[in-house]
Amino acid sequence: MTKHFFCDFPFQIPYMYKNKGKYLHLGGILHSLTHGIFTGVILSILHPTYIWLAIIDFILHYHIDWAKVKINTYFNLQPNNSEWYWVLLGFDQLCHFYTYFGIAYICWNL
Repeated sequence: MTKHFFCDFPFQIPYMYKNKGKYLHLGGILHSLTHGIFTGVILSILHPTYIWLAIIDFILHYHIDWAKVKINTYFNLQPNNSEWYWVLLGFDQLCHFYTYFGIAYICWNL
């Protein structure tokens, strides 16, 4: 979760978050790639057998973020006009948490 915080907030530049809603835009890809790279670094230290899960993290992170932005855009959800913006943000974070839970489960139970 510490990795997630740094990749999602301090390391995410405007070019990334402003373009996550455009499918296959380099901004969203770079943001998700940051997650995948840092997940890969952590896995290479803790459980190198499953380093391929970093690719799964990259793919899932990209699509979770893209879907969140598309839903926000479709319903015009903004931080100042709807509590559903915050519910969706929380759901987005929950989906990312489940990704990491799944990665941890695979690494230590298979």
